[in-house]
Amino acid sequence: MFETLKSVFKVKEMRRKLLYLIWMIFVIRIGSQLPVPGVDSDFFKQWFESNTGDAFNFFDAFTGGSFTQMSIFALNITPYITSSIIIQLLTIAIPALEEMQRDGEEGRKKLTAITRYVTVGLALFESVAMAIGFGRQGMIPNMNFLKGIVVVASLTAGSAMLMWLGERITEKGVGNGISIVLTINIVSRIPSDVSLLYENFVKGKTIAKGMLAACIIAVIILFVVVLVLILNGAERRIPVQYSRKMVGRKMMGGQSTNIPLKVNTAGVIPVIFASSIMSFPSIIAQFAGKGNGTGIGSEILRGLSSNNWCNPSQIQYSWGLIVYVVLCVFFAYFYTSITFNPLEVADNIKKQGGFIPGIRPGKPTSDYLTKILNYIIFIGAVGLVIVAVIPFFFNGVFGANVSFGGTSIIIIVGVILETVKQMESQLLVRNYKGFLN
Repeated sequence: MFETLKSVFKVKEMRRKLLYLIWMIFVIRIGSQLPVPGVDSDFFKQWFESNTGDAFNFFDAFTGGSFTQMSIFALNITPYITSSIIIQLLTIAIPALEEMQRDGEEGRKKLTAITRYVTVGLALFESVAMAIGFGRQGMIPNMNFLKGIVVVASLTAGSAMLMWLGERITEKGVGNGISIVLTINIVSRIPSDVSLLYENFVKGKTIAKGMLAACIIAVIILFVVVLVLILNGAERRIPVQYSRKMVGRKMMGGQSTNIPLKVNTAGVIPVIFASSIMSFPSIIAQFAGKGNGTGIGSEILRGLSSNNWCNPSQIQYSWGLIVYVVLCVFFAYFYTSITFNPLEVADNIKKQGGFIPGIRPGKPTSDYLTKILNYIIFIGAVGLVIVAVIPFFFNGVFGANVSFGGTSIIIIVGVILETVKQMESQLLVRNYKGFLN
């Protein structure tokens, strides 16, 4: 990775792309500090502190603190992520969208345009919900229709602008624009989390105890990062042999290749899906002003809150963790099933004159791929659950109360690795061009 960065700085074009990325990061962080006109930021901070551990902690971590400060980027790119997931799921159900996906570059452009419209629609809906739900509780002093319109317009425009900035990073920067924006937000929270860990476990202790606590924290974080690296890189390679055939006067084919099946096929999507579903009831309750009530409904909401999991004094609420784990495993299988079709892969192999050694072409190949896929998905889902649950355990048992967790680490490591690969491929293309010229 360091060799790649060194090579990048030697190339003028790549240097320009990196400088553009740095400039975009600066713009994003400045926008995250600009408050929405007419909003009482102090009220919202106090409200957020009184609701620590609820669903909005997950949301705030993904927005890089913009949400608690109620800046113009408070919604951030979460509407874009949600709309992308919705369009991807609808592609399976709606034939017209599926046809667009198969139309190559033109089809992808149409899908991207639809995703943008859905993003703006979701941002508008969320802005209205926040303006009404929080405005009535005092977020907007002396609330009236005009002030509500200003808040809704600011939040919607901020989300649309971040989507545009992400696309510009993809076009003029090093690629992965939306993912990089999300990573910037998560990384921006790390200094405050490190400071919180220092205050809770190191400050005020003896040198020996402080050093021991710091070493344990470092080892845990390193273990999680290594596990994420293994999950991202692990794959099962299915060998495929192509038969030789006569094309004109030449004998073609006969080569061997493989189908790489990633262990963590679904990436971080299962964790995001599970977290979103678990947090949705709490968000609705907070908007309705009934997040801190009593009764069966409030008990259910406390069980859904990750801040109450693994807490020895409130062990009865840890049932929510079991639901979370089940949802993660379910979505790992579900998302893989809609992104990887064994029957289609088996048909393509058969059409190209290929076969898996020891397996007959056609349905036996499809059954074999399904069997292998189910096995490795389970391994990937278990690894994903371990990474996601470790922060919950330490937050509950030791009261770490940090905003970043397994999901954040998976995103950071995955985006960094993918960005480095993109830079390597761009350097490789440039070297080939130079050789051909």
